[in-house]
Amino acid sequence: AARLVKDTYGIGQGVSITIEKEIPIAAGLAGGSSDAAATLKGLNELWNLGLSIDELAELGAKIGSDVSFCVYGGTALATGRGEKIQELPAPPNCWVVLAKPKIGVSTAEVYGGLKVEGLEHPNTKQMMHAIETEDYELLCKSLGNVLETVTFKLHPEVVMLKEQMKRFGADATLMSGSGPTVFGLVDSEARVSRIYNGLRGFCEEVYAVRILGERNTLA
Repeated sequence: AARLVKDTYGIGQGVSITIEKEIPIAAGLAGGSSDAAATLKGLNELWNLGLSIDELAELGAKIGSDVSFCVYGGTALATGRGEKIQELPAPPNCWVVLAKPKIGVSTAEVYGGLKVEGLEHPNTKQMMHAIETEDYELLCKSLGNVLETVTFKLHPEVVMLKEQMKRFGADATLMSGSGPTVFGLVDSEARVSRIYNGLRGFCEEVYAVRILGERNTLA
């Protein structure tokens, strides 16, 4: 990301970047993409480039498919290669429990194993309607990830994690990205504690977080 900015805008000076990673590596949580987005935003300020959010997102698309989304932040529909972003309202307010098993997943391997023929896509229009109307139950019913079938075959422990999370009380569960992280939606704080404590018994990396607001409300 830094090299792209330097080369694109003819910046002669260098920069030392230290990243304090909070998002687990190889987790299917766009950790690398968010690092790239943060670098683009940081250098825009450091070097007084005056680039708009749209210009930063356009740069991000040259780095990776998820970077534009991370540049914008908030909730959005990503189409094309991931570079076309349509801003959406914040989802219904709820808790999210995330758990990552002790494995790394190769995104390239997962996409390489995906069979496009006969692929059953999630109902995007239904998901957008659930978000726009703040319909939590419909949101839970609308979750979908076409990469699950591939990752499940490569790493059966991800299936087990998803089943455990549901058993402990999550309203809906889904694998994030290409995996192996699984997240569950919960509308009760009491159940969040039960799920969190239950998963900690066999999964070291477990997090309980809240849904963020809309992009223009984020710092």
